[in-house]
Amino acid sequence: MKFKRQAGEEVSVNLTPLIDVVFLLLIFFMVSTTFTKESHLEIDLPEASGEAAPSEKKVVEVVINHKGEYSVNERPLINSQADTLTKAIIKISENNSALPFIITADAKTPHEFVVRAMDVAGKLGFSQLSITTQKTNEK
Repeated sequence: MKFKRQAGEEVSVNLTPLIDVVFLLLIFFMVSTTFTKESHLEIDLPEASGEAAPSEKKVVEVVINHKGEYSVNERPLINSQADTLTKAIIKISENNSALPFIITADAKTPHEFVVRAMDVAGKLGFSQLSITTQKTNEK
């Protein structure tokens, strides 16, 4: 006796409920996420080789981002003028020019802004001037 073969149904997995759940989770996490505004400057340091200098307790650190915006000891300045930078450094250093003066500039910062910071440091009498760099990956 010969039986007719029944046409087999195509087996498939219904992904619609899974996609719905994934989108609901995505919407939930997007709505419940809190956003914070970072107040530090993002910089990309130039590379150099050498030993790291020992860190001292109180320093004057001027950070310059790629746009030429200054920040003195993590306090951003309202503009990039030399007078504003001078007043901020005097306030931070309390007229103590014996403190180490560190300039941290982004690799893409125009030289004008680094030279301006060095000029202000020289006029205020700072003698321990350092420029930070990033270590190279030597193999």
